[in-house]
Amino acid sequence: MRRTAGSSRRSPTRRLIAAVCAATLLVTAAGCGDSDSDSSGSGSTTVRLGFSAWPGWFPWQVAQEQGLFEANGVDVELTYFDSYTDSLTALATGNLDANSQTLNDTLSSVSGGAAQTVVLVNDNSTGNDQIIAAPGIDSVADLAGKRVAIEEGTVDHYLLLLALAEAGLSADDVEISPLLTDAAAAAFLAGQVDAVGAFAPFTTTALGREGSKAIATSADFPGAIPDHLVFDSAFVADHPEQVQAVVDTWFDTIAWIADNPDEAIEIMATQAGVSVEDYRTYDAGTTIFDLADNQAAFAPGDTPANLDFQARSIAEFLVETGLVDEAPPLDGLLDGQFVAAVSP
Repeated sequence: MRRTAGSSRRSPTRRLIAAVCAATLLVTAAGCGDSDSDSSGSGSTTVRLGFSAWPGWFPWQVAQEQGLFEANGVDVELTYFDSYTDSLTALATGNLDANSQTLNDTLSSVSGGAAQTVVLVNDNSTGNDQIIAAPGIDSVADLAGKRVAIEEGTVDHYLLLLALAEAGLSADDVEISPLLTDAAAAAFLAGQVDAVGAFAPFTTTALGREGSKAIATSADFPGAIPDHLVFDSAFVADHPEQVQAVVDTWFDTIAWIADNPDEAIEIMATQAGVSVEDYRTYDAGTTIFDLADNQAAFAPGDTPANLDFQARSIAEFLVETGLVDEAPPLDGLLDGQFVAAVSP
């Protein structure tokens, strides 16, 4: 998939927080973001929606090409970002109204002072995030004393810590080699480290090392890595009709993809910059959320399937790893009213 070198769907938390803090100061000084949106709550409003390279977000391209936004009466300016980090900054600076981003990065943005609201679950990673080990390392327990390349502060770092804890280990039991995900996969391929945490398509790179294998994946921790549609909180308050129309469009798009799978995959593979065959290999590791999945995820609860549980868990991870000084506030983070209003 297309990515700017060193930029991924999962970005380092402290760098993100610093960018959000700086962006928030700039927006405050300017008085507003550079936007064509009508912020008065009346009249025509264009929703500026961003997305980047991840299988759970490519359906937005299908929605645009098939006229599904228009069918729901909403004007959407859809922007594809080669750099995922740039999309996060664009939302924080008011240059987007909504973005496709992980729960981890949303909480990081909130820690930096951004006011953001999750209104939809696009997907859960169910295998496309992996801890891959060299020959002779057959389990997570075998990582004790080994060198693991990881992009710190990312969801794959989070996956590593979850896997270590389940095996009775901690981060202190391994030697972390902090590298960007593409460089980490390359280092593992070259035999410079014993294991790597990576996501598709960099998992393909890492598995090119002879005898290597995944010893833990996101499929082992259901719900731990969710991906979302996130709006600027003020936009949600001012333009709930537009937010609802975009959410409605998601479910229409998923239905259209189910009815037209070959055409849909062609559209998504083209946007991803990969072959149809390659794109199909990423499908199994990303579980797209339908309406029932969304409504269940937004329901409060204390299981990994509940977003409020995952938000608390990720907030604790950010603090425990020293990526933030204090847990980000969770009030107003999750708004399930829009998926609740969708007709089955």
